[in-house]
Amino acid sequence: MECVFGMVGKGFALVVADSSAVHSILVHKSNEDKIMILDSHKLMGASGEPGDRAQFTEYIQKNVALYQFRNGIPLTTAAAANFTRGELATALRKSPYSVNIILAGYDKETGPSLYYIDYIATLHKVDKAAFGYGSYFSLSMMDRHYRPDMSLDEAIDLVDKCIMEIRSRLVIAPPNFVIKIVDQDGARESSKKSSPSPSPTVTIPLTATATATATNSSGEVRQWCENDVDDDGEFDADLAFPNHILSRSLVFLKS
Repeated sequence: MECVFGMVGKGFALVVADSSAVHSILVHKSNEDKIMILDSHKLMGASGEPGDRAQFTEYIQKNVALYQFRNGIPLTTAAAANFTRGELATALRKSPYSVNIILAGYDKETGPSLYYIDYIATLHKVDKAAFGYGSYFSLSMMDRHYRPDMSLDEAIDLVDKCIMEIRSRLVIAPPNFVIKIVDQDGARESSKKSSPSPSPTVTIPLTATATATATNSSGEVRQWCENDVDDDGEFDADLAFPNHILSRSLVFLKS
């Protein structure tokens, strides 16, 4: 259930990726960084087979650094994208990499840019892109709300909308996301988005009485005056009230 997407705004580009490492029905870790910082002004977000993703992105990162050491100047974003595309094309018919890439960068002459590179070495410069199951929802959200002149705050708001849509639509949605941006100040991590923690169970001492009102799915309001307890001798609202209740308000009164 990988989700990687990115966009270009006014003076910046950003890449968002989930941080889950999964295999079949198992989740191995929830802090996997799928966005590689290639150099001071380039980011590479990748999705695909974990081994191919890790090895290929590291291979590109080291070769971008090697070029700068040999020549004294860094690759432009377009040159890095074409080099990446060439390496995928070379490997395609002998030992292909199952990896899809979103490459973002910032150049002094041309500003921010974003490149779409898929596993069969298709390369295209775009304003927004997405890979993985999350692309079905993030692309539609970006089609609706994206503007080329968006500020960074507006882009982060759009990212939040995309993540919210992914979490509400996917059967098994990634819990955590990482956002990295690149602008004239360089490439860096912007923030991490985690799923909200579940609300704690409401409990009150046995010596108190709880008066509660709740509304079910039909809009019907029901009222209880309970003094029910769980195995620990405390009143447990989640045990006392049926699962079909959508909302409830509890008023605690001293006995």
